[in-house]
Amino acid sequence: MSGSNISDFTNPSTFILRGIPGLEAAHVWISIPFGTMYAIAILGNITILFTVKTDPSLHEPMYYFLCMLAISDLVMCTSIVPKMLSIFWFNFREIDFNACLTQMYFFHWFSAVESGVFVAMALDRYVAVCDPLRYSTILTNPTVAKISLAVALRGAMLALPCPLLARQWPYCRTNIIPEPYCSHIAVVKLACADIRVSSYYGLFVLLCVMGLDAIFVTISYIQILRAIFRLPTKDARLKTFGTCISHLCAILAFYIPGLFISLMHRFGQIVPLPFHVLISNLYRLMPPMLNPIIYGVRTKQIRDRLLRLFTQEGN
Repeated sequence: MSGSNISDFTNPSTFILRGIPGLEAAHVWISIPFGTMYAIAILGNITILFTVKTDPSLHEPMYYFLCMLAISDLVMCTSIVPKMLSIFWFNFREIDFNACLTQMYFFHWFSAVESGVFVAMALDRYVAVCDPLRYSTILTNPTVAKISLAVALRGAMLALPCPLLARQWPYCRTNIIPEPYCSHIAVVKLACADIRVSSYYGLFVLLCVMGLDAIFVTISYIQILRAIFRLPTKDARLKTFGTCISHLCAILAFYIPGLFISLMHRFGQIVPLPFHVLISNLYRLMPPMLNPIIYGVRTKQIRDRLLRLFTQEGN
């Protein structure tokens, strides 16, 4: 692309993804942790989906939400990692303008879906702990389907303005994105226009998704903990709290890196660019990789089902 080095051009037909700026010589080595994390995420989340599908005892609201979490993980990491690895392995840096916006949309859509699923799972744990006798009447299959649809539609609507706004800006300085994929902020920063609308909207989505969802999850767990502490025995308290451990671990693995990355994008000018891009992209893959491990290890029903599957195959 000769236009990539020219400072005066109209909107590009392609963008150039730099990968990890400043560390291009180490791209092959950098691909090892990224490829490993992606493989674990794909294998783990497909295993979760297969396990829940094949075991009728797992056809409950908690596991339906877990399947939705697995699907969002699969879409989210698959939207960015294959292109990322093609840069690291084959130096395929070009990405079509429309493909860049599509990648941006799907990544931000399913990031919002994942956050919404955690809220739905917090609701599931709240009803299970605080009103267990009405659990099956409150969280019926139609209710779970409506919640799941609402979560998916909310993510789709919140993410849609990001590529629409990015499309309207003129890109007359450069088409080089200093990252291995098309994130909203990284793309609009290349525009030679006042991008405050995009910047403010990105902050609005961050507050709506990460902020409000974190508040809802926190309120749910305050009520859950209050109900747990009212239980008569220590064993009962520990057993009930144990049903929430997987969800809490997955929440921490999602919200803490997500908040860290968002703050780095907006206020991390003092952080060296190679370190900034490398760490933020590793963090992107942490939740999809960790979620199936957390639920596979911590959830007894899934762990037992997997053990039965491997035992039967071994025989």
